[in-house]
Amino acid sequence: MFTGLIEKIAIVENLSINSLGAKLFVKANFSDTKIGDSIATNGVCLTVCEIKGDILAFDIMKQTLNNSNLGSLKKGDFVNLERAMSATSRFDGHFVSGHIDCTAKVKSIIQDGFSKKIQFECNSDLIIEKGSIAINGVSLTVSNLFDNGFEVSLIPQTLEKTNLSALKIGDSVNIEYDVIGKYIHKFTTKKESKITLEFLKENGF
Repeated sequence: MFTGLIEKIAIVENLSINSLGAKLFVKANFSDTKIGDSIATNGVCLTVCEIKGDILAFDIMKQTLNNSNLGSLKKGDFVNLERAMSATSRFDGHFVSGHIDCTAKVKSIIQDGFSKKIQFECNSDLIIEKGSIAINGVSLTVSNLFDNGFEVSLIPQTLEKTNLSALKIGDSVNIEYDVIGKYIHKFTTKKESKITLEFLKENGF
């Protein structure tokens, strides 16, 4: 489990893809990381399989390559890293599982004072305005919602500490919808379910 608060921007050393899957190597100096640890990489929960100095290696399944933007990485690219949350640390983001739902494309980028508004094109059925969403593993709040996408506003701290600052129109990002929203959507769309949107509203949700 992760929080969506990025710890480090790491540089890609190599991505080796074959018919069985892929292996990703990134340069990230986490002194207390060990083989078997989970690290969200651009929002994708990956397991450390090798450590050589400050180089971490991850095996990537074909399904993960198909559902995320990891397969398009190349040497020199930057990825967001977050280690699994600690039970003793503050929980400042939102519940992020590291299981990517889809990718979205950058539709527009607008400077708005000290912040930057970025619009993304994707299925917005599971997104609510002012709700939480993870983009490349970054916990963000939806500032605007459209029929085929959404918008977020990024403050300077987010731009400085994540790879979202380098986004260009047409770039692909990893999207993880809020897990609470996914459960509510499943329960309210089951044909025999007695849980409806009206029921949730009446009970304070």
